[in-house]
Amino acid sequence: MSTTLDIAIDLIRRESVTPEDAGCQDLLAARLTPLGFSEERLNFADTQNIWLRRGSVRPLFVFLGHTDVVPSGSLLAWESPPFEPVIRDGKLYGRGAADMKGGIAAFITAVGRFVANHPDHQGSIAVMMTSDEEGIASHGVVKVVEVLERRNEKIDWCLVCEPSSNKRIGDVIRVGRRGSLCAKLVVAGIQGHVAYPELAENPIHRFAPALKELTEEVWDNGNAFFPPTSLQVSNINAGTGAENIIPGFVDIQFNLRFCTELDEDTIKRRVHAILDKYGFRYELHWRLSGNPFLTAKGALIDAVHAAIQSETGFETVDDTGGGTSDGRFIAPTGAQVVELGPLNESIHKVNENVGVEDLETLSGIYEQVLVNLLG
Repeated sequence: MSTTLDIAIDLIRRESVTPEDAGCQDLLAARLTPLGFSEERLNFADTQNIWLRRGSVRPLFVFLGHTDVVPSGSLLAWESPPFEPVIRDGKLYGRGAADMKGGIAAFITAVGRFVANHPDHQGSIAVMMTSDEEGIASHGVVKVVEVLERRNEKIDWCLVCEPSSNKRIGDVIRVGRRGSLCAKLVVAGIQGHVAYPELAENPIHRFAPALKELTEEVWDNGNAFFPPTSLQVSNINAGTGAENIIPGFVDIQFNLRFCTELDEDTIKRRVHAILDKYGFRYELHWRLSGNPFLTAKGALIDAVHAAIQSETGFETVDDTGGGTSDGRFIAPTGAQVVELGPLNESIHKVNENVGVEDLETLSGIYEQVLVNLLG
């Protein structure tokens, strides 16, 4: 059994549902400190963060990841218990196998081989890991970055081990991400009896035309790197549950995944302009999950392309699709950021899995990236 597979199994066994770490970061420290990495715990609130660094000079290369996983859901839907990893038909099954404990295991063994072969490598290698990426992420990487920025500890290259691959390992890498702006809207009305609508004001009816306009609005046309901005309503809730009561308010949640053609303030102005046209009373609360970012062609992308070509024999595709990642907190510091990890087909699903052979391929790619940049 390979060391990479051993580590992945050990990590999956740890029930690290957000924001729990369940000892995963202890495993990282135990593996990396004997290789000359210094260990620093940067915990905030209920979130555990670890910063492990080997070397003190630039350029600084960082593996970025998270030890937390999403809840497993109904255990009855799983073919095997989510935190009891098993191998079936060449795949390792368990919650977090692809997102992203398989990637963590791969970079641990990659670093081990690289340091053994290049003990006096150029620059520095670091690992930044958090237990709150799948949640609100308010006390994770964003806080660690603040600490690093205060002491002027600059990251040059960051490889995020998120599951970026589509059909085979390394066929897609993320070189950027769309921004994410969340909104909670409350539209007020006047509660009343459905038989006396003249004595009430139905907030659902009042909001309906605005909802139509919001969802039909062309926010932008995208660009060469990003698809057009999209507004999606994720939840609407109103009423008491009784069939004869006009509700007094309606709660709406929506999200905009926006490209570099827009910014947060422009989106907010345009949304408020649409809502204000219809004259109803409302409250709107915003939360910026992250701004869009794009890594330009340069040393990191070149190194990743070359590593994938060397290990797999094919060319990768640069992409900016998918959701958000903690890379959104690293990019504003000026670092080049790329995401490369396992296949994403099973992430957040029941029976999440990663290919056993894929773990070794990914570890080889990670090692070659280090060779290309710091060897």
